[in-house]
Amino acid sequence: MGFLADFKAFAMKGNIIDMAVGVIIGGAFGKIVSSLVNDVIMPCVGLLTGGINFTDLKATLHEAVLDPTTQAVVKEAVELNYGMFIQNVVDFLIIAFSIFMALKVIVKFKKQEAEAPAPAPAPSKEEVLLTEIRDLLKNKN
Repeated sequence: MGFLADFKAFAMKGNIIDMAVGVIIGGAFGKIVSSLVNDVIMPCVGLLTGGINFTDLKATLHEAVLDPTTQAVVKEAVELNYGMFIQNVVDFLIIAFSIFMALKVIVKFKKQEAEAPAPAPAPSKEEVLLTEIRDLLKNKN
């Protein structure tokens, strides 16, 4: 029973739940960024570069081997798809920049919280009692 209790304590920690929410939101955000790059940014970049489709950019390292009689592919071509790599780099840069900006905002808010002065602690019972005694002695004279 100790293992289950330990696992429950681990799983219910606030940081673990926050991390799980972050992973789920991050996955959805990654899909949005991929769509933004694939469907909006890269077509515009392609248009600016003379109609180049980056997903089609590749270098053939070895041509496909065809059967001379049937022209069927016996061995697939070996290709280096550097256009997809460029697209994934753009995805990464957008996500990294977004996370950087979000963290910058979070740090700014935490800094403002830290700079706010903490309220003075309430005096202890002894201090209150001593203050009352001092005031009584002052008034007696």
